[in-house]
Amino acid sequence: MRDIAPIYRRDALKLLGAGAVASLAGTLLPSSLASAATPAAALPPGLITRRIPSSAELLPAIGLGTFLTFDVIAGEQREFVRQVLQASWEKGVRVIDTSPLYGTGEVSVGDYATALGIGEQIFIANKIWSTGDFLADESHALASLKQSESRLWRKRIDLMQCHSLVNVEVIAPYLNAWKKEGLIRYTGVTHYLNDYLQALQGWVEKGGLDFVQVQYSIFNRAAEQRVLPAAADKGVAVLTNMPFEKARLFKLVEGQEVPAFAHEAGIRSWSHYFLKWVISHPAVTCALPATSNPEHARENALAMYGELPDKALRERMVRHIEGLPGFGELARMAPYPGKRYPGVIARAQGALRTRLSDG
Repeated sequence: MRDIAPIYRRDALKLLGAGAVASLAGTLLPSSLASAATPAAALPPGLITRRIPSSAELLPAIGLGTFLTFDVIAGEQREFVRQVLQASWEKGVRVIDTSPLYGTGEVSVGDYATALGIGEQIFIANKIWSTGDFLADESHALASLKQSESRLWRKRIDLMQCHSLVNVEVIAPYLNAWKKEGLIRYTGVTHYLNDYLQALQGWVEKGGLDFVQVQYSIFNRAAEQRVLPAAADKGVAVLTNMPFEKARLFKLVEGQEVPAFAHEAGIRSWSHYFLKWVISHPAVTCALPATSNPEHARENALAMYGELPDKALRERMVRHIEGLPGFGELARMAPYPGKRYPGVIARAQGALRTRLSDG
């Protein structure tokens, strides 16, 4: 069995601290042992995994997001969804994150995961965005759960998260009740904006959650100040979204080579540069890049093999990115540069813009 030592450079204990490294110990396991501790099928050997603190169940360190990328208008070509799922699965991805708000994302996941024969083996991280007819009304949330089960073709959702903290004071207790009753396996809360990091921290520290999902990237590191330390302290698993900053990081480094100093951690592509930086944080359980390109899906998944950067290398990686022209303007760059995702979300947004226009 390989232990954690080969993942990090030899000075990791000194730079990250014995406690941080100890929390990751044993997370790189051969496929036979990893598969015994996870609902997924046998994992490829050498895969970097993380344990869910509340259960010790293993999850691969990179999953798959579905916002916009899996949203396809009925009747349009969506074979790419099957190809992305298959490529991800074959390289060890097991966590699929989706939501009822993601257009046809749930349906796309459910249809093709079932067709590939992996529908019951993937780890579904889904979300609830609901209020109710009155305070403490469960009916809307329960209807959303049942609809998601139908769309995903699942009898039980692995992880149900309160989406963007909407109605969280009501939803979080119901999630715990659903977990107790066996309707779901894990509970969580999510947000993607820095303005809500303090609120996320509060819910983590309150206890009773298995997961928290937060935006975290080499550009947006704000989660390091509140949410990640709280999650580590309280034993809460962390999912991270938008590791590529909606593809803007790739625009930032367009035409540039990965710096030679990153090669010491086996980093030779920009996707690995950004993903390995994220999953090398000791508190991060799984990063959730999204793509509609099967080759990109395969490349993303390969970032959870081999070495990870230690603390010193992570800091050097940040300094390099911060020194690139345009870094300070990244947040003002249009999202998904050069990409189009013409699903039902884009169609509805476009129709609304037309109605509100002066024309």
